[in-house]
Amino acid sequence: MKKVLKLAGIVGLFILGLSACQQIPNVTPTSGIANRVRQGTWKVTMYNDSGKVETYKFTGYEITFSSNGAIAAVKGSSSISGTWTLGNDDSEQKLILNFGEVIPFDELSDDWSVLEESETKIRLQDVSKGNGGTDLLTIEKI
Repeated sequence: MKKVLKLAGIVGLFILGLSACQQIPNVTPTSGIANRVRQGTWKVTMYNDSGKVETYKFTGYEITFSSNGAIAAVKGSSSISGTWTLGNDDSEQKLILNFGEVIPFDELSDDWSVLEESETKIRLQDVSKGNGGTDLLTIEKI
């Protein structure tokens, strides 16, 4: 009987732990930022990696966001593809980018909090849970 109660307690704690995990749900693709990013071509105008400005890594790349969740960064004959989506986490709107392991765009693969958005400029921030650093990213319409 004690083993059954112990097992039931462990299962209960496991279920409680799972329910405490917060998933990032999708945002309606017609939300303001989704409409903005899909219109036109963008470029990185500022990338700050935990206090170190590294915008130069993205110079010359033109970025397009497709309505099917694909993203492409093109510079001359070089093309880097990935995915994008929107979500909410702790009441913050997130722009989630995934370029995989392709350098230098692997540095942008993250869930970015939207700090500011306009028709021509989007400012984003990512606070790393690993090292506690803060990355900043600004993209502007070309």
